[in-house]
Amino acid sequence: MAEFANAGAGGLVADLAKVIVDNKAYLSEIDGKIGDGDHGVNMAKGFGRSAERLTGEESLSDAFSLLSDVLMSEIGGSMGPLYGMMFSGMAEAIEDEDMIDADVFGAMLQNGLDEVMDIGSAKLGDKTLLDAYIPAVAAYKAALADGGTMPAALDALCSAAQAGRDSTIDMVAKVGRSARLGDRSRGVLDAGATSCSLILCSLADGVKQRLQG
Repeated sequence: MAEFANAGAGGLVADLAKVIVDNKAYLSEIDGKIGDGDHGVNMAKGFGRSAERLTGEESLSDAFSLLSDVLMSEIGGSMGPLYGMMFSGMAEAIEDEDMIDADVFGAMLQNGLDEVMDIGSAKLGDKTLLDAYIPAVAAYKAALADGGTMPAALDALCSAAQAGRDSTIDMVAKVGRSARLGDRSRGVLDAGATSCSLILCSLADGVKQRLQG
């Protein structure tokens, strides 16, 4: 059975932080077309500060908790609380787990999603990060239900997140600042869905490299 140890896996968070920091300008460029243009700056600040505080020896659950704390207390905008709660939910789901297998990882993803949906009013199709996150979790679970391996399910997760991101181009924003633009918000990727796809794909790639068995 494919699995990886919770202990010492905090490096996965450092890796995804690097992905966000590396894409700071791109995320802000997207956001600037229909939003405030600060998504990349705020995200890079939060993820970058978190990476600086990681020692490399943390468990994945502890690293998620650290990231959550920084995002909720040190960056502005709406995405700090949303992503903060997402990573808090992920941390909570695995804090008592020594090994993380396909089912535990799926529960972790679902708990993070539940936390995001609990504090926001958005739903699928509203042009938000949920348009990447919801189909990604569904694809991961479907791959496992069809008898797929954990690596195959992780590939499905990333592919669905990217497809969900791309689907936001044709959507009209229903929540947030961009919603005030109405039909003028169509034709642009959603910055939240874009950062979410980066996060989920980074996690998927990192986990695949750590799997044992």
